[in-house]
Amino acid sequence: MEDRRSFLKKSSIALGGLSLGLSPMILKGASKNEILNIGVIGTGDRGGGLTHMIKNMSDLRVIGCCDIIPFRLEKALSNADPSAVGYTDYREMLDNKEIDAIIVSTPFGMHYDMAMDALDAGKHVYCEKTMVRGTREARNMVKRVKGQDRTFQVGHQYHHSRLYVEVVDQIRSGYIGDVTAIECQWNRNHNWRRHVPEPKWEKMINWRMYRKWSGGLTAELSSHQIDFCNWVMGDHIQKLTGFGGIDHWKDGRETFDNIHLTTEYKNGVKARFTCLTNNAHNDYMITVRGTKGTFVIKPFGATLYAESKVAKELGLVDGVSGATLQKLQSGEGKKLDVSHMEPTKQALVDFVDNVKHNKKPLSNVESGAWVSTTVQMALDALHKGGIREWKKSYNY
Repeated sequence: MEDRRSFLKKSSIALGGLSLGLSPMILKGASKNEILNIGVIGTGDRGGGLTHMIKNMSDLRVIGCCDIIPFRLEKALSNADPSAVGYTDYREMLDNKEIDAIIVSTPFGMHYDMAMDALDAGKHVYCEKTMVRGTREARNMVKRVKGQDRTFQVGHQYHHSRLYVEVVDQIRSGYIGDVTAIECQWNRNHNWRRHVPEPKWEKMINWRMYRKWSGGLTAELSSHQIDFCNWVMGDHIQKLTGFGGIDHWKDGRETFDNIHLTTEYKNGVKARFTCLTNNAHNDYMITVRGTKGTFVIKPFGATLYAESKVAKELGLVDGVSGATLQKLQSGEGKKLDVSHMEPTKQALVDFVDNVKHNKKPLSNVESGAWVSTTVQMALDALHKGGIREWKKSYNY
């Protein structure tokens, strides 16, 4: 079966470049300084979800959607601007001069070519994670982005969460002492499959199950937490090893249904990453251990636990109340009180701000390259074994 990119290349011949009989749109009366016009490449679960979210945002507007699966394209267009154009060849969408920015939300092995083409077309880019597949591609993307004036943001949305920004600021300020270990998990109890209405769509809808298009759990889930650990440490990993397998879901998939990675940073700090698909206890969680305390971080909350010998010191530094200090001393923990919005929405809000004011995104091409390189190292370790070390050639 041909892959998604091959279909994209041929689609303009097979389907005429436009889907659903829509006519080209001429957008009038909107200043580009007020509304950012978006084109979405890939309207599956993620791209379609972003399109739906943008529908309720005043300074973003989806005026182009591209997909080769007709019913997904049709659904996305129903959530886009009423005059939006549907495409089956993303390069034709790039020719639309009314589009200011492109969201790339296809299988991650396709991100590199599509993002490069979008930059060549003069578009700003919001590239979903994992940014690219391969170490060479990661280096080349950094060089390309540095050589132009377009905004390039990577879809590690937690990097834009104000809760996570505060947690990282506190950790890097030394509030929990020296970081000694980080433990990450993202566990589910589900086979991770999407419904397929007809067998011919299997590999396009369930591409996450097939190595040709997917990095599996490592690229789709653990990459977010790898990004967080790099952010905390202010560095990329130095080496890693890992194990995984298809041990529960015997359904013809090629990507592992469980992975276990151990990484090490220059200063010796180890970070572990676990993804399961057969047990969801505590689902998503990051635990950062320090000499004075521990942060336990969830998607929408974070709790500080103090080491008993320094609980009073942390209380005095933070100016907490007597009751809160007692909780710290008894090991109950103190919840971080930070106002924040849903991380993906915050990332989109920041994207608009970054484009309008030419600001470097928090989740940018350099941090994206660190994660992309680590993901490739992890995939090599999982499938070929051994310990993988960061090479000088990975640097940019």
